[in-house]
Amino acid sequence: MVGTPGPIAGSPLVPTERPDPEPGPGEVRLRVTACGVCRTDLHLAEGDLAPRRPGTVPGHEIVGIVDVSGPGCDRFAPGDRVGAAWLRSTCGACRFCRRGAENLCPAARFTGWDADGGYAEYALVPEAFAYALPRELDDVDAAPLLCAGIVGYRALTRAALPPGGRLGIYGFGASAHIVAQVAIAQGATVHVLTRSAEARDLALRLGAASAGPADASPPEPLDSAITFAPAGELVPVALRALDAGGTLAIAGIHLTDIPPLNYQAELFREKRLVSVTANTRADGEEFLRLAAALAVLPEVDRRPLSGADRALADLAADRVRGAAVLLPA
Repeated sequence: MVGTPGPIAGSPLVPTERPDPEPGPGEVRLRVTACGVCRTDLHLAEGDLAPRRPGTVPGHEIVGIVDVSGPGCDRFAPGDRVGAAWLRSTCGACRFCRRGAENLCPAARFTGWDADGGYAEYALVPEAFAYALPRELDDVDAAPLLCAGIVGYRALTRAALPPGGRLGIYGFGASAHIVAQVAIAQGATVHVLTRSAEARDLALRLGAASAGPADASPPEPLDSAITFAPAGELVPVALRALDAGGTLAIAGIHLTDIPPLNYQAELFREKRLVSVTANTRADGEEFLRLAAALAVLPEVDRRPLSGADRALADLAADRVRGAAVLLPA
């Protein structure tokens, strides 16, 4: 599947035949067994994020089997099961990389944006940025964890939730429903606020203490909150819901404009507003270990690879429950 940005109703993804890619130095080729559908894929398909390379294959929640290794590869061997995520490479030398903040590297490149991703039968992955997957996670369940899970986990850490704290989650798609499971397993009280009635039902089934409309007030003040919905108008709503000293983390790579904030009502009393940018490899490794230990499993909506356009359209219309995963024929 190759993307040309345009409204998702116009089916911007086009099935395309290409030769099997050949790995270069430091790359492994994966025979794709599953690829998650992320909201970032939707933003790229519709042009909310400007394309960096024409005709790029989307998809950055890739699970596959190594079938060919390029020169210099020694971490994985043919037959190994590997995951690939959004962060594809960094320079390794800038001030951000040197201090462990490689997610902020100005030379970072991303799967499905700068280079072809996993809406395909084969994908190339830099071995240094691939993940060994825990045996406890099967291919389909592992796929959404590779971005929705990893970046959501970074958002949870950025939200500075205290032990046993009260967490508000705004929007309840792929990333949010994974993060909710982690927070609940760690002893948090989770309140979900989202426009989808079906998503609210899922939240309660997963153990949320409450679930209401996105613009409603939670039943108690929040220690921390995360906005997953790409709706800037929810930022002041979430800030008002925070208790004194609380933190709001904005997850996601795209957000509509935030309305003017009222300092007294929404930021005073040492409330904090932070953003989340991609993830580091350390985030990914830590989260995958934690997900296996806590038995975190996404709610999965299986789709054929040929139905990628439909999956993105359903995601845009809130018709995906949990996370959609594409399966090659």
